[in-house]
Formats: sequence, structure tokens, C-alpha cells
Amino acid sequence: MNTIPASTLEFLRELQVNNNREWFTANKPRYQEAHTQFKAFSDGVLDLMSHHDNIEAVSVYRIYRDVRFSKDKLPYKNQFSASMSRATKWLRGGYYFHIEPGASFVGGGFWQPESADLKRVREEIAADDKPLRKILADPVFVSTFGELQGDRLKTAPQGFPKDHPAIDLLQYKNYLLTRSFNDKEVLAPNFQQEIATTFLRMRPFLNYMSEVLTTDGNGLPL
Repeated sequence: MNTIPASTLEFLRELQVNNNREWFTANKPRYQEAHTQFKAFSDGVLDLMSHHDNIEAVSVYRIYRDVRFSKDKLPYKNQFSASMSRATKWLRGGYYFHIEPGASFVGGGFWQPESADLKRVREEIAADDKPLRKILADPVFVSTFGELQGDRLKTAPQGFPKDHPAIDLLQYKNYLLTRSFNDKEVLAPNFQQEIATTFLRMRPFLNYMSEVLTTDGNGLPL
């Protein structure tokens, strides 16, 4: 399956306005077909990625929401999504793609990193922010992702001065990259390749973070 069929977006549009168990049960065959097609599409993305990265596997997320601790009690997600992790301890960061009518995107980076990893990244940036800024300012990076995304602290992280020259980068709690796609682009024959290309354009950022997270402050392997 190399494309996202229009029927998938149509199913998700209808689910958005009929997010209840009765409607879903009546339309479960449509869901099962769309899910099977998305799984095959995701496997195709994995195959493309295997040509230029070492990926463990692709994981397709369940459409069923866990509402136990959520104020939002809608039972189903309004999207299909999948993620991929890079293999071995030396390749850090993850990839994600999300299909939702009017809100599809491809993303990657470091979502809720462990506290030790976040501290190590901040220490590296504080010591020398130029390598990361060079990556973030690259024209291909900017045209693809715009700028770095992620939740940020309102002040300086503990142990770092508020007036540090790299305070704008030190305040990030997540280091994320995203690229949005409209519905026409999602349905296009080249969308699968566009996902793989987008992930490839993340590589300088992921390589930088991988090097930081697999070495100590002196650049020696952990």
C-alpha cells in the first residue's frame, strides 16, 4: 500500500462528528479496512527508511483512547498515527507521522526525554550552542520545519543563569521538529516518499543529538 486512500480521510472525518461507540460499531468494517491499509502504508514507510537509517520497527497506534484519567471521554482518536525508533543505543531520537483530516503532520525528535538526557543536552548547548544553531539555520531545515518546536520553561532551567546567551535553547523541555501536510498532499501518490524525505532532513539534528547523548562532556563515548 503506497498511498493513503481518500476513504481513510472520509472515515476519519465522519468519526470526528460521530465519536461514539454506537456509530463506531456500525462502521467497524470501514475502520478495519482503513486500519489495514494504514498499517500497509506504514510498512512501506519503514521499507523506505531502511535504505538510509537503522530502524527497529514501525508501531501503529491504537485508535481506542485511554479515558481513565482524561476529562475528554470521547472513546476514539480522530487520527491514524505511527512511530519508529532508531536502533542501537548510538542512534537516538524517534520518528512519527499522523494522519488526520486538516491536521496531518510528520514529526520527530525528542519527546519528554529522560532528565539525565535533558541535562546532558543542556550542558552541551550551554558550552557551545553554535553547532546546533547552524543546523537550525540551514535553509533546507528552515524550509522544511520552520523552527524548533516543543514545550519550554518560562525561566532558566535549574543550574543555568537566566542571562545565558543560549537561554532560548536551554529552556526547551522537548526538542521536536514538525512538518504539516494538507489533505491533498496526504492523498498524493508521492506522500509516502515525502514522509521518508522529511525524516531524512531531520538527520543532521538527530545526528547532533545522538553524538551529544552518547558521549560525556569531554566527547568520550559513554
